[in-house]
Amino acid sequence: MNYHNKKFFIFCTINVYWNKKVLIVMSFEEKIQELGYELQNPPKPLASYIPAVRTGNLVFTAGQIPVTGGKLEFSGKVGKDLSLEEGMKAAELCAVNCLNVIKAEIGSLDKIEKIVKVTVFVNSPEGFTDQPKVANGASDFLVKVFGEKGKHVRSAVGVNELPVDSAVEVEMIAEVK
Repeated sequence: MNYHNKKFFIFCTINVYWNKKVLIVMSFEEKIQELGYELQNPPKPLASYIPAVRTGNLVFTAGQIPVTGGKLEFSGKVGKDLSLEEGMKAAELCAVNCLNVIKAEIGSLDKIEKIVKVTVFVNSPEGFTDQPKVANGASDFLVKVFGEKGKHVRSAVGVNELPVDSAVEVEMIAEVK
């Protein structure tokens, strides 16, 4: 080849390094694991009902209680048998179980577009009025996992008994893809 009378351009790539913010994307399930929970098989219903049902782009869960591996983790009345903090942890575990049954229904939590509504029932002694604080256990957890998608409307209800003497029961509605 004749290289005479030909112009050669040499292109150099210059790498410039500066402080870069690295975006690490985690799945919702990885975020739940980071928060100390393992998504397992969803809890079995205690009676004649199904754990979740999808209609259109919404998934409704049945009430979920704070069980792990079939064992009730929090029983009794919050404010009498359990502290407020224990009640909040019970609500958080109920929210995890709601997500377990949603995952079983749709296959992946990454299909969740929005947590729409959460209803929290608190096994309460007479005079106990901190149900909204107990419900924050579930609500705060959902925001930690889903960010803005986890913000929802909510009801917190005091009841005098719950199935199997559970401290808390949570129902959830989620919008999905």
